[in-house]
Amino acid sequence: MTGITEEDANGAPARPRRASWRLVGPGIVVAATGVGAGDLVATLVAGSRYGYTLLWAAVIGCLVKISLAEAVGRWHLATGRTLFEGWRSLGRWTTGYFGVYVVVWGFVYGATAMSSSALPLAALFPDGPGLRTWAVVTGLVGLVFVWWGRYPVFEKAMAVLVGVMFVVVVYVAVRVAPDLGAVLAGLAPVLPDGSLLYSLGLVGGVGGTITMAAYGYWVNAKGWSGPGWMGVMRLDNRVAYLTTGIFVVAMLIIGAELLHSSRIALEGGDRGLVDLGEVLADRYGSATATLFLVGFFAASFSSLIGVWHGVGLLFADFVTRLRRGGARGPAGGAGDAEGAGAPERTTAFRAYLLWLTFPPMLLLFLDRPFGLVVAYGVLGAFFMPFLATTLLWLLNSRRTPPEWRNGPLSNAMLAAAGLLFVVLCVQQVRALPW
Repeated sequence: MTGITEEDANGAPARPRRASWRLVGPGIVVAATGVGAGDLVATLVAGSRYGYTLLWAAVIGCLVKISLAEAVGRWHLATGRTLFEGWRSLGRWTTGYFGVYVVVWGFVYGATAMSSSALPLAALFPDGPGLRTWAVVTGLVGLVFVWWGRYPVFEKAMAVLVGVMFVVVVYVAVRVAPDLGAVLAGLAPVLPDGSLLYSLGLVGGVGGTITMAAYGYWVNAKGWSGPGWMGVMRLDNRVAYLTTGIFVVAMLIIGAELLHSSRIALEGGDRGLVDLGEVLADRYGSATATLFLVGFFAASFSSLIGVWHGVGLLFADFVTRLRRGGARGPAGGAGDAEGAGAPERTTAFRAYLLWLTFPPMLLLFLDRPFGLVVAYGVLGAFFMPFLATTLLWLLNSRRTPPEWRNGPLSNAMLAAAGLLFVVLCVQQVRALPW
């Protein structure tokens, strides 16, 4: 690849000559997938309630995500094994947990992702189809795109959506004329009354979902294999979460300047972004509001296709390991082009795409079953503590080559992340409509 990588005998990238921003890709994919409309609303509401006071929490949150994603990528590159292989080595309980989680979570998330992508389209085209119709359309478009698109096309599409998100959110943040002095003051760790849970949510919530576990699979799909790619992976990861940090800061600015000072409250959930579009239309005109809704759609749809692809890879590896009884193999773990592309063509991968798309459409027309909502909330709350804890276990054991095991800083960051996610887990479970 023109002075950046060496190639093996088959022409596949074997080892980078140097880390280069031109190789960045999987990190952008995982960061964009993790930052959905719900995360943007949470950040916006934090800004509207507390101004710039919680900006420090958003910065710490980015550092936490960098450490988690780096640990996932390091496991894949250092061991040549997938993350699910690592989980399997910790005991059968991990297989049982993941199996139940990925089925229940996928069923409910599919409806959530389609609804979130449909909201801005319904607002952009008020005389067009209804919300449910747009939701079905976005689900089908996502299904067809991921079903037939190979990773390079998928990555390029995600990069375009990230570009739209970035330009729109930063433009609006500049347009509302931030108070730079207040922005800098917000970097000092302060907890206003009643802000603890919002602070923890900013640290642990934005950009943190099951798709963080998919990062290693996207690293392999990119063709990166072996410790020689470690420097590139780390650069990729840092650039991605720096971008995420800018999103979060920009949304806090919008919330602080546009809503906090005017004491404007938004509706809960993703619909809050539609409300913000109306506020922008009143203040800055319909063109700015339309641009924001386009960015809202880019954020939502990037999460949809990212989950369809990334969690599909996880599920394909899950099924493959069960069939092989845990034996090692190339399902997502090989760095060559054939091994990297094979999971996307498997029956398991495509079956999970269908599961994410068609059964959840029932939830678009029916009230969500109470028990299913509770199960989804419990399983979802436990996933990030599960990820942080198992990474600590795997990367401090003989399963990882000594030179790539955790150092003191990595252990401290993963332990802090694990503790944070446990606290958030308890809070989320308590908040469920039992």
